[in-house]
Amino acid sequence: MKEKKKISVVEWTVIAVLVIAALVAAVLCFGPTVRYQFAAMAVAARAGDRCGMPNSYRSDSAHMEKCAASEASAKFSDVSEVRRSPGVRMVNAFGSLRPTPEGRLEPETPGYERYSEFKENEFLETASNPLSTFSIDVDTASYTMTRRFLMDMKRLPARDSVRLEEFVNYFDYGYADPTGAAPVAVHCEMADCPWKKGHRLLRVGVQAKRIDSAKLPPGNLTFLIDVSGSMDRPNCLPLLVKSMKLMVDKMRDEDYVSIVTYASGVGVRLPATPGREKGRIHAVLDGLRASGATSGGEGLRLAYEEAKKNFRKDGNNRVILATDGDFNVGLRSDAELVRFIEGKRDDGIFLTVLGFGMGNYQDARMKKIADAGNGHYAFIDGLLEAKKVLMTEFAGTLFTVAKDVKIQIEFNPAHVSSYRLLGYESRLLKAKDFNDDKKDAGEMGAGHSVTALYELVPPGGESGVPKTDALKYQKSVPVDSAEVLTVKLRYKDPKGDKSTLMEQPLTLADLVKENPGIDFRFASAVAEVALLLRNSALKADASYDAAIERARKSKGEDTNGYRAEFIRLAEAAQLYSR
Repeated sequence: MKEKKKISVVEWTVIAVLVIAALVAAVLCFGPTVRYQFAAMAVAARAGDRCGMPNSYRSDSAHMEKCAASEASAKFSDVSEVRRSPGVRMVNAFGSLRPTPEGRLEPETPGYERYSEFKENEFLETASNPLSTFSIDVDTASYTMTRRFLMDMKRLPARDSVRLEEFVNYFDYGYADPTGAAPVAVHCEMADCPWKKGHRLLRVGVQAKRIDSAKLPPGNLTFLIDVSGSMDRPNCLPLLVKSMKLMVDKMRDEDYVSIVTYASGVGVRLPATPGREKGRIHAVLDGLRASGATSGGEGLRLAYEEAKKNFRKDGNNRVILATDGDFNVGLRSDAELVRFIEGKRDDGIFLTVLGFGMGNYQDARMKKIADAGNGHYAFIDGLLEAKKVLMTEFAGTLFTVAKDVKIQIEFNPAHVSSYRLLGYESRLLKAKDFNDDKKDAGEMGAGHSVTALYELVPPGGESGVPKTDALKYQKSVPVDSAEVLTVKLRYKDPKGDKSTLMEQPLTLADLVKENPGIDFRFASAVAEVALLLRNSALKADASYDAAIERARKSKGEDTNGYRAEFIRLAEAAQLYSR
């Protein structure tokens, strides 16, 4: 028998070194994955508890992913490692986290947030598409969400969260009030397009009549407040409560408010109470706590029932929904929610949607709900925005002066070869819808204004629109006219069913001023920045430098500092885009 060879000290040393090297390599390669998988399970467990999820649901990855994304509570410092880790899709949904002042951790990158994808409007040939028809939209949520991305998260916004019309409509452009019996007035101006040489920019502004808050009809307001687990963050329920108290402080003795809440269940926390009892209303708001699932659909049902029960024929009847938009019990699909709200539209009860939160925010759903309910949609990212929407713009937010407001513009091909509407992609209408009083459109509140911008290509200019072959069986002969376009607007009285038509033909002399006004120039700067943030295929020669310089020179009085803030946001966007 051969004697076994003894392993020398040197050989033992070599083996030890190799083992240690293998262990180090394993830790470096697989350690982050294991660490993130354990963290993901912890997130899921805490999320299930916070959302009030039954244990039977916790084996369902879809349920767990949704809850974990909305109730993050672990720190992930290396997002790239999360993306390479197959077991942590729920964590990868929102990326890295950061601590709040209270010690909890919440998302820095809102990957679980939902925005509706849309294709931006393209140029249309005037000869074959002379009519442009759309519903007005006074929403401003996209601008404040972008402010949150740039200032709070230090990053560029999600591309589909940028809706150009909501950027432009965030600002007041000093349009004159209506002078006649109509509740709205139309104002138009045209100048050279700043980002495309040879093109023109048309601004169409609509101003609703302003009404002193003291002269508003009595209010029947129903606050519908989301108190589910996903609202348990500083920028959700605590901010919501402070915001609603600002509105309550603005209420008069003759105004009434009810409070309905929803989480795993729904309930009336406060029956109709007069505005003079502010202490009682404040106490109910201060007593709200967030926990449980999200029965948003049942909450909507109860809120509309409460509003109808307290309906005032001579008053302003409105449901004010405040939520992050995450409905996970009962009515929860967008289609179900939209159908339900559309069915309530004829009851004379309007809808205001206020969005709160970060990381689990459902913008796509909020937008659809507001549009379906003849509503106004705003995103509240702080108390200053709450003050703007719920105090400064109190009358516009709460009292409708015109509903189903539609705009139709006919362009003269002798003056406009092609055109494109900037924004309003979700509010486009067919030409025949303009005269159809059954077709729903947007509402305008007291003092609200709406601005639409068109990029126009004069005859002989280049727009990239493919030319169509000449028709064989019919001829289109342009009418000899000095008019460049005709603006038509239809609106209904808030309690009426029949629309009223306004019509305004415009020539070059009507549209073009010697020098475009500062409001026109500022609106064009806002639109240019929105084109850059979306990385629009049609941004042409748009640049941050040009937009920022133009905004600085057209800031005007800027009493509230909104324009100065825009300039800071544009500068931040320029830095993050490099």
